[in-house]
Amino acid sequence: MNAAFLYKMLKSVGVFSSFILIFFPVPWMDAGAKDWTVTIYGAIQARSDFDEMFYDPDFDNDYKFIAVALNRKIGSFTKHMDFECEAQVVKHFDGQNHMEFNGLVIARWLTFLWDEYIDTSLAVGDGLSWATETPKLEALEHEKTSALLDYVLVEVSLSLPQAPEWSLVWRIHHRSGVFGLFNGVHGGSNALGVGLSYHF
Repeated sequence: MNAAFLYKMLKSVGVFSSFILIFFPVPWMDAGAKDWTVTIYGAIQARSDFDEMFYDPDFDNDYKFIAVALNRKIGSFTKHMDFECEAQVVKHFDGQNHMEFNGLVIARWLTFLWDEYIDTSLAVGDGLSWATETPKLEALEHEKTSALLDYVLVEVSLSLPQAPEWSLVWRIHHRSGVFGLFNGVHGGSNALGVGLSYHF
């Protein structure tokens, strides 16, 4: 058993566990707490590398998608950080026409100096992404791609203290072969999205 196979198996177990935790309670969770979030966001894909998405994204308007995500808080580390699981359904259109399904675990930092005025959180997540067919943009940009790749999420969420149940979200949506770890794939795809979250 090589290291790459073992890594993918461990990630698969982790993502499967995240789906279980979303839909089934565990003993340490408060059944009455409002720990669920539904997010809808639209995104445009870019031909930029992951790091360039933060300062100089090269958008390609021919490749867009809309995503719906169901998220559940599964734990906390002090009052400053939450841990969550999320399942996503993504519909690509225009330049490519396929579905994408993502499962991930998320760490969310909750405390910022200006929260009294705009409640802010920063989230980073990792998991697996499966496309129902080979994404055309990935095939154009890279020598090799795969339906199953690693998935990375970066999110900034903003809400008003008067309406904490609603948040405006900004997301980087990243599929990656992790330097060849997934089926020998180097590279992947990136998108920048904006949407709305409802917490309940």
